Amino acid sequence: MSQLDAITSVDVFIVRIPREVPYLGPLKPGEAINERGYLIRKGNKTIYPDKDMTVLVRVTGESGNVGWGETYGITAPEATAAIIRDLLAPVIRGRCPSEVAAIWDDLYDMQRVRGYHSGYYVDALAAIDIALWDLFGRLTGLSVAQLLGGRRRDTIPAYISGLPRQTVAEKCQLAQDWQAQGYDGFKFAAAVSDAGIAQEMAALREALGPTARICTDLHWKFEASEAIRLIRQLEAHDLWFAEAPVAPEDIPGLARVAASVGVPIAAGEEWRTVYELRPRLEAQAVSILQPEMGHTGITQFARMATLAQSFHKQIIPHATISTGIFMAASLQASAAAANVVAHEYQHSVFDRNLGLLSGDMGCGEGAYRVPTGPGLGVAPNDKLLGMAEPA
Repeated sequence: MSQLDAITSVDVFIVRIPREVPYLGPLKPGEAINERGYLIRKGNKTIYPDKDMTVLVRVTGESGNVGWGETYGITAPEATAAIIRDLLAPVIRGRCPSEVAAIWDDLYDMQRVRGYHSGYYVDALAAIDIALWDLFGRLTGLSVAQLLGGRRRDTIPAYISGLPRQTVAEKCQLAQDWQAQGYDGFKFAAAVSDAGIAQEMAALREALGPTARICTDLHWKFEASEAIRLIRQLEAHDLWFAEAPVAPEDIPGLARVAASVGVPIAAGEEWRTVYELRPRLEAQAVSILQPEMGHTGITQFARMATLAQSFHKQIIPHATISTGIFMAASLQASAAAANVVAHEYQHSVFDRNLGLLSGDMGCGEGAYRVPTGPGLGVAPNDKLLGMAEPA
């Protein structure tokens, strides 16, 4: 690459997409949307918006070529946008997109005494990183998977994430509907298991039969002893894996759970960097890594995948609210990683937002189709561009 492709501009946008039903399903007793449009789920004490929100980034090279990135903007997207606009964009102007991994390191280092290692700052860095990989791919004519070392697979098994219905019977019926379409993996959310987590697991197993893979997201709800007791109950119904059983900062607790149960423990959606992954792997605290592209960006996703491979761990990437830009990035990076065995499928978000993109990304008959074409293989269409508010 030559400096003829030097970065000349970085533009930031916020996208807000209305939802009829809040994320994770209808409101529960005691839950209410506040004056700023947020609610706190009683089941996991976590704040969510009443709409889908995300942050887009457009990086333009001197040649006129454009790369698109996206990051996690589910809460306070204005904070992430301000970090990109005021701190990151001025620093990367004049850099070459082929330096993307070095740029990530430089941007991470420059905030070392500014709360650099997690949160909104590293989310902002993820958006820049994805956009630079996209631009690099478009300039070379190669997909991100090729740039990362090679496209190992064209499809990736998808599991149905979340069954956003009010009753257990309705959740079971929704799962059966997806099963009839060729999906054999399902995850239910403990934060909204009003009938009881063990009871919901038993009902799903009965409804879906013995071959379905059923896992649960425990949403960091439990102390280690409580998590162990619960997971042992779920094991009787052939649990696939248990996600996020204890508070994310409790590494010893996570390791204790992993050593005490007979099913894999999955974690990682909240981790941004390989530095957070390493101590968990060294503690043998996790069997399945769940990187969230909206937090990690491509550079850290790839580094985490390589480290996980060296510990013989599987990767099942997390998927959250996205217009589809960072979902495409996740599929590209997953196609290049040796140890990806499945990918989360947020059907209520992914399917709706395919209409906002150009490209051939999709999901059907139990698997994602990894987009083809240079860079991410997708780009915002006129509909998405019309929704994007300059930040």
